[in-house]
Amino acid sequence: MKLATLRNNKRDGELVVVSKDLSKAVKVENIAPTMQRLLDDWNDLAPQLEKVYDNLNKGDVQDCFDFDQTKCESPLPRAYQWADGSAYVNHVELVRKARGAEMPESFWTDPLMYQGGSDTFLGPYDDIEMASEDYGIDMESEVAVVVDDLPMAPNKDQARSAIRLFMLVNDVSLRNLIPGELAKGFGFFQSKPSSAFSPVAVTPDELGEAWDGDKLHLPLTTHLNGDLFGEPNCGVDMTFDFPTIVAHAAKTRPLGAGAIIGSGTISNYDRSKGSSCLAEKRMLEIIADGKPSTPFMKFGDTVKIEMFDKDGKSIFGAIDQKVKEYKN
Repeated sequence: MKLATLRNNKRDGELVVVSKDLSKAVKVENIAPTMQRLLDDWNDLAPQLEKVYDNLNKGDVQDCFDFDQTKCESPLPRAYQWADGSAYVNHVELVRKARGAEMPESFWTDPLMYQGGSDTFLGPYDDIEMASEDYGIDMESEVAVVVDDLPMAPNKDQARSAIRLFMLVNDVSLRNLIPGELAKGFGFFQSKPSSAFSPVAVTPDELGEAWDGDKLHLPLTTHLNGDLFGEPNCGVDMTFDFPTIVAHAAKTRPLGAGAIIGSGTISNYDRSKGSSCLAEKRMLEIIADGKPSTPFMKFGDTVKIEMFDKDGKSIFGAIDQKVKEYKN
């Protein structure tokens, strides 16, 4: 099943069911007016929406309309929880290597995770507004899962069974603000502004054989200013799989329905696949040349993030954003 949230005059938008080919949609306010309402009562409401989805794909829905990705909010315009992991430890290792720092051995066995701001997400076609280019504006192309209620200290099987939806993420990062914040010992805050999520969220079955219950085995494609920047495979070099990072997030607290858990920047050891963020490319340049040559994003730059199935069809729609100067 594919789901999206359309903009309306309400904070949480309006839930719609989207056809498999992303061409049509239908409103379902009589079943679940918002994505959070669906997640709050998934077991009862999801089967009803599955029937709508099946009929929509068969062409048996009379009141459907053309689906326009640009009219979408993030599937959850706001969420009770947004926690982002760092499942690709080779990415962390690379960043530390570039600055001559040893990586603790525990990083290979204990996932990194930060708690992001979840009260205001950007829509997938919203501008990334920043007051200054000096912040070091960077994109981070990722995958995230949305979970159902999950008790504290779950095992991997419990964590896996709680995964309800997948989305793509642009976890916007302000690289030049990060060192000062981390030096304080309290972690990210100002350096992690609002993230954006794909127009469409999909249930795991929509991923077919690409989802093996632990990892998603498809490339994630990033274009910067219209040029291919990277397409690393999400299922390759993933140190901590999704059930592991979901269980990690719930180690000392339960997770509520609608909590979002991110994978962190997708990264492969095979550097011919490119990168999913500017920081990684800059680190590779430092290692090779002693200094970075790729700048961070400037006003007017664009980023597009998308995932395609084995037949080349878009699964989630695209995150397509432009960096813009913020003015009060």
